[in-house]
Amino acid sequence: MARPLPVAAAPVRRGPAPDDPALKKDTALGLVAGVLRDGGPGFAQFAITNACNANCGFCGFAVDALPRDRHVYVDTAEALAAIDILYAQGVRYLVLVGGEPLMHRGLFDMLRHARARGMQSLICSNAALFTDAMLEQLIDAGLGSAIMSVDAVTPEVHEHNRRLPGVCDKIARANEVLRAAGVQTTASVTLSRLVTADLPRLPEFLASLGFRSVTFSYPLRSLGSSYLSFSDGALVDLTDDELLAAFDQVNALRGRIHVVNPRASVEEMKRFVRKEPQRFECYAGWKYYYLDWRLQLYRCHQWDTPMCSIWEFDGSQRVRDGCTRCMIDCYRDPSVMHHLGISLSDAMGALRRGRPLEAAGALFTRDNAASLGAILGGLGWIRRL
Repeated sequence: MARPLPVAAAPVRRGPAPDDPALKKDTALGLVAGVLRDGGPGFAQFAITNACNANCGFCGFAVDALPRDRHVYVDTAEALAAIDILYAQGVRYLVLVGGEPLMHRGLFDMLRHARARGMQSLICSNAALFTDAMLEQLIDAGLGSAIMSVDAVTPEVHEHNRRLPGVCDKIARANEVLRAAGVQTTASVTLSRLVTADLPRLPEFLASLGFRSVTFSYPLRSLGSSYLSFSDGALVDLTDDELLAAFDQVNALRGRIHVVNPRASVEEMKRFVRKEPQRFECYAGWKYYYLDWRLQLYRCHQWDTPMCSIWEFDGSQRVRDGCTRCMIDCYRDPSVMHHLGISLSDAMGALRRGRPLEAAGALFTRDNAASLGAILGGLGWIRRL
């Protein structure tokens, strides 16, 4: 496992004190009140390192794309304090990503800390560093869900793209061990040219690896933030017609494997590609955030300017401006499901202001019906996080 770069001696920054009321664990009643107040819990994608051990053809974190002397690992003690700040600002789902998060030796401490706060923790990994011992450590630390990358419909093509020989065997073993421990696993498949021509064959291959669900990442050719999971190469240079056909094939897979991306969101992305009006605003910056290895907080991967340093985050920086400028699945998909909760909070706010017609207008829309359908369709997956 790669060794983290030394961190210069400096006072460790700290989040809220342990007895701060903002860190009190949620009750069921508190969760309902949170939905009515501001739409309910949010999530943060926390990139704890930019280092990666894979060499994917469509990613800027790849070994050949990012030299080792540019690798950065967040300080573990500061990461724990940052998690407290996120919790105090309503984040209840913590997605630990990289690079490759398993390359950070403090990962288990972060998982344990999040569990102690009552947060649900997920990791996104290429699975190459999985061993039985590491899987047991992840389970013991409180991992709630593991998302593992799959790029193609055969082991040969996937492992060649990742430059990780034998990784499919590790994925299959991880699915076996994690599922036995009650930890949900999901395949993450980028809609690249490695798979778009073979999507009908994908469910069988994923099942052979032990997956029961899949989430699709939409191809990204540029990003404004520090996040590097994009490429301007041919593998993700799909035409609009190719993208639309891929989205239709994604919808056609439903019933053969659980597709995490809601149908309503896939239809929204088709409208995005066709440059048609969007029905669902994105709540990145309002309920969702991206925190990088330098502890700069962005509203999402696409935004080119940080909202603030995590140490300055007090909620006043939150922004809701109806943004629909990109099609990053990890923000646009949950926004569709979250839309109903946000509408409920909008309606409650209108009632508090004495505006019942405005409240009714926020509630009785076809978009809320579509959001409810997305929630019901994904409820089983969400409850296993």
